[in-house]
Amino acid sequence: MTGEEQDGARSKGPEKIAARKARLEQELRVNLLKRKAQMRAREGSTMSRKDGGQTQA
Repeated sequence: MTGEEQDGARSKGPEKIAARKARLEQELRVNLLKRKAQMRAREGSTMSRKDGGQTQA
């Protein structure tokens, strides 16, 4: 990176900073929901194996 690029990144207005923060928070929420869904799917598949190996369609 050149000095100009670094200075440009530092001179962002408060609106851009707030928008970036909101976007990052939204991405974190989406990732958390995905992880929870994956965990539920894994737990559901292991529970169904214990109950005879049949899964619900």
